[in-house]
Amino acid sequence: MSESRPDILCIGSVLWDIIGRASVHMHEGSDVPGRIERLPGGVAMNIAMTLRRYGLKPAVLTALGRDSQGNDLIQSAEVLGVDCNYLYRSDDLPTDRYMAIEGANGLIAAIADAHSLEAAGEKILAPLADGRLGTENDPWTGAIALDGNLTEALLSQIAHSPLFAKADLRVAPASPGKAERLTPLLAHPAATLYVNLEEAGILCQGRFDSAEHAAETLLERGAQRVLVTDGGKAAADGSAAAGNVISSAPPPVLVTRVTGAGDTFMAAHLVAEQRGADRMEALESALTAAARYVSGELAT
Repeated sequence: MSESRPDILCIGSVLWDIIGRASVHMHEGSDVPGRIERLPGGVAMNIAMTLRRYGLKPAVLTALGRDSQGNDLIQSAEVLGVDCNYLYRSDDLPTDRYMAIEGANGLIAAIADAHSLEAAGEKILAPLADGRLGTENDPWTGAIALDGNLTEALLSQIAHSPLFAKADLRVAPASPGKAERLTPLLAHPAATLYVNLEEAGILCQGRFDSAEHAAETLLERGAQRVLVTDGGKAAADGSAAAGNVISSAPPPVLVTRVTGAGDTFMAAHLVAEQRGADRMEALESALTAAARYVSGELAT
């Protein structure tokens, strides 16, 4: 790609998704025929690829190894239109991977090997400080999609860093198991959090029966803006500035895949708002995009 300035930065995991999918219901110990694919993935990459499909110019800030898998991943990402000019490459860390098994009844199990991203730490943020994308005195002013695969220490640093003082932060956990890492960003004045019902419960140390209830509680705990999804049930948008929570249900579809659906929702919502949509329009646009994704209508 050319080195023109990106429209948006996607900070976090960029890795190979190794996904096994079967068209039948599965349970622990299942051994069934299906398909196995290796695709560019990771929260930051999934968001970047969706943003690119909407015509934006995303760049990823992440860590990749100087190995064949890293070379292949950069080549694949650039073919898809994702700017890899600012990512960090390590001589001694391998390229990260994610492996998941999906059946007709949804995600069965997954393992995220994102240790290289965690080990690289703040090195991935260098372009925001060295003048390529900003400095402490002249920070990045656009949108940033940030994912919870970063360590809690780095997320806490980001929450207080002048490098992010003027950014529009859009934050998503990598998985329910990493939702607690977002706690330092919960009350950040410029952060919009995108979580599912389980992740909202982890952040609030409770359980919720609806996305609306979860959004209300997150606002009570200091969040400025939250988007809460609940699979095929109604999703909610809570805003401290507006003083309310709105909700809408996604269109019913036949689910053929689930990995990456939340990232598609987040990217579509961000794009809709950048194009001037109001809160309800943006929420419904994001739900439609996510539904099309899980149905297989949107290409990966």
